[in-house]
Amino acid sequence: MKLTILGCYSATPRTLNNTTSQVLEINNHMFLIDCGEGTQVQLRKHKIKFNRIKHIFISHLHGDHFFGLVGLISTFRLLTRETDLHIYGPKGIKEIVVLQLKLADSWTNYNLYFHELTSKKSELIFEDDKVEVHTIPLNHRVYTNGYLFKEKEGLRKLKMNAVEDANINVAYYRKLTQGFDVENEAGVIIKNDSVTKPGAKPKSYAFCSDTMYKEDIVPIIKDVDVLYHESTFLEQHAHLAVRTKHATAKEAAYIAKQAQASVLILGHYSTRYDGISAFKTEAEHVFNHVELAEDGKTFDFS
Repeated sequence: MKLTILGCYSATPRTLNNTTSQVLEINNHMFLIDCGEGTQVQLRKHKIKFNRIKHIFISHLHGDHFFGLVGLISTFRLLTRETDLHIYGPKGIKEIVVLQLKLADSWTNYNLYFHELTSKKSELIFEDDKVEVHTIPLNHRVYTNGYLFKEKEGLRKLKMNAVEDANINVAYYRKLTQGFDVENEAGVIIKNDSVTKPGAKPKSYAFCSDTMYKEDIVPIIKDVDVLYHESTFLEQHAHLAVRTKHATAKEAAYIAKQAQASVLILGHYSTRYDGISAFKTEAEHVFNHVELAEDGKTFDFS
C-alpha cells in the first residue's frame, strides 16, 4: 500500500502549497482521493499515470477539494482516454461537472459514471475481489464523507511440508491457496487449515477530511493501519476549529488513539502558520506514531 500526497493544505493554493489531493495505491488499484485545483499538474510532476486512475473519490463540494476535477476530466478527453471513469461524491457533483462540460461543448469520449452520495451513515460504495471502500460520515459545514479503503483477505500460503505429507496433487495447490479443502491422492478430504496458513495481513487506509472532532467515526475506522486526519489548526486556534468545523492536530491524535490506528498522518494545514513541525509536536502528546503530510511526499506501507 502506497500513498502519494499531491496536496495537503487548506483553502487557497500558493506557490509551494497545493490544496487537497492524494493517490492511494492498494492491491493493484490506484484511487484518486479529492481533486483540488492543480491536481493534474501534480500528477504529472510525480509521474503518476493518468490511465491507471479509474475511480475518483470527492469528500465534499468545497473548492479546495474538487476544483481540479473538471480540468482533469477534460484532459483525459484530450488524451483520447477510452477507459471508464467512476466519480464518487456528494449529490450535486454530477450537476456541476455536466454543466461545465455542456457549456464548453466538451463531452467526454469515454464513459463517465457518477455515484452520488446522500447517506449520513457509513455505506459500502465500491467492492471487487480485492478491495472494498466504505464512506465515513464526517461533520463539516457541508455534507462530507471520508473514505475507508480495505484490502480483502489474500491468498493463503502453503505449508509445503504438510502439503507433501498429505499427498496432495500439485493440481490442487491453487485451490488450497484460495481456502478450499481438497481431496488427496488416496481420496481423503484434507482440511485447508491443516496444510495452509494465512497470507499477508490485509491493509487499510482511512481518509478523514474535512471534519471537526467526531468520536462516532471511531467504530468505523477501528484498528485501521493508516489514518489521514485533517489538522487545520494548532491548539492556540482551537476556537477557530469549532467555528469553521475543522480539527486541531491534538484532536486528530485523540481519534487515532481511540481507533487504535497504527499510523496517523496529519494534513490540511492552515497556511497561517510558518511551518508544520508544531502539528506533529502537539499530536505526539497524545499519540506516538505521527507523520506529517507534505506535498509530493510518498508513504510506502508495504
